[in-house]
Amino acid sequence: MYEQIKVYCVNLIHDFHNIPDERKNALREIANFIQFKKDLFQNINLLYLCTHNSRRSVFGQVWSQVAAFYYNIGEVFTFSGGTEITKFNFNAINALENMGFLISSSEKKSNPNFSVNFGENLSATCFSKIYDDFPNPTSDFAAIMMCSDADRKCPIIKGSEIRFSIPYDDPKVFDNSEEKAAKYLKTSKQIAIESLFIFSLVK
Repeated sequence: MYEQIKVYCVNLIHDFHNIPDERKNALREIANFIQFKKDLFQNINLLYLCTHNSRRSVFGQVWSQVAAFYYNIGEVFTFSGGTEITKFNFNAINALENMGFLISSSEKKSNPNFSVNFGENLSATCFSKIYDDFPNPTSDFAAIMMCSDADRKCPIIKGSEIRFSIPYDDPKVFDNSEEKAAKYLKTSKQIAIESLFIFSLVK
C-alpha cells in the first residue's frame, strides 16, 4: 500500500469515536455479513450502488477494497454500479488523487475505464455502469445502497443475498461552487473512515 494512503488510514482509525452510534449500528450489520461469509470460507462480494455510479458508489468500491487490504481480510471483491450510466466524475478522481491514489486511463471515450491504484499491484477498475452490467456479480453479493435515490428506484436488487442502506450526502450539489474540492474530499473521507470501521470489526 502506498505510504500516503497507509498513513491516512492510520489517522482515520483514531476518528472512529466520531461516528454516530446509530450509524455504527448500520455499519455493524455490514461487518456481520462479511464475518459470516469469511467464517464459511466464501468470497465476500460487495456491490456499492448510487444513481450515476460516478461518485459515492465508486468511493465505496475503492475504500472498501483498501480497508480489506489494510485489515488483511482476504477474498474480498468490491464493485460499484448505478441505475444510469454516466462516467467516473472528474471531481471524485481529483479527491482520490489528493488522498494518494494514482489514477490513470488509456481510453479515449466518454465513459473510460480507470485504474485506481493504492499500492504496488493493488488497484480497482472504476467506470460507470448499470448495477447488473459486467463485471459486477449477478449472485452471492451484498448490495450496499449509497444514496436514497437509488434505494427508492431499486426496491429489489436481483441476485443479492442481502441489502444495506447507508446513504451519504451527494457532493454533486457543489459542482459549480468554490467548495467542490473540499466537499468531495469530505465525502470520500467519510466513506473511507466508515469502510475502515466496518473491516476493523471482522476477525
